[in-house]
Amino acid sequence: MDNYLIYFGVAMATVMLPGPAVILTLNNSIQRGLPRTFSGIAGIALAIFLVSVISATSLGVVLAKSAFAFTIIKIIGAIYLVYLGIKIFKSKNIMNAQTNLKESTFEKCFAEGFFISISNPKTIVFFMSIFPQFIDLSKAYAPQFIILASTFSVLVVVIHTAYAIFACLANSKLSSDRGNSILNKITGSVFIGFGVGLVASSK
Repeated sequence: MDNYLIYFGVAMATVMLPGPAVILTLNNSIQRGLPRTFSGIAGIALAIFLVSVISATSLGVVLAKSAFAFTIIKIIGAIYLVYLGIKIFKSKNIMNAQTNLKESTFEKCFAEGFFISISNPKTIVFFMSIFPQFIDLSKAYAPQFIILASTFSVLVVVIHTAYAIFACLANSKLSSDRGNSILNKITGSVFIGFGVGLVASSK
């Protein structure tokens, strides 16, 4: 754990990189409000923690070594991203903000964040490649693992919250019907691109 600060930097840079979860957080903040955005962030953080746990088990080894298992989960994740992208792309402009907020429940936002993060098998491979570099085998494994996994999950919450607040401050420029229409098309296209890219990428 002498290199904890290095791990902290790697984890922070990884969380900050634009990906499906970050795009979802930005979109939620602009169109659904901060309370529902925090619900989505909670889903993302929980999924990331579960993925880190999976990466420390035999299931993580199977996914890392089995091309078939990896591909199946990758395809499921890609399908979900494309589905979500098409749904957002085809969304109508927001004519009534209150109606839109009621339709977007906390449970729905939480589920979207959770499934986007849990359905990406590359996250498991990432943890399996990163964690061993910061684990001291001469010391107890569990406490070190808990610290690393918890740090990553906390960073997800903190950084995504920062993204959400930033997007909320820019909401005035994007809250018009035209702004929402453009945002929906951009966000939808990005999700579809992530889905296609996930399928096309190699292990």
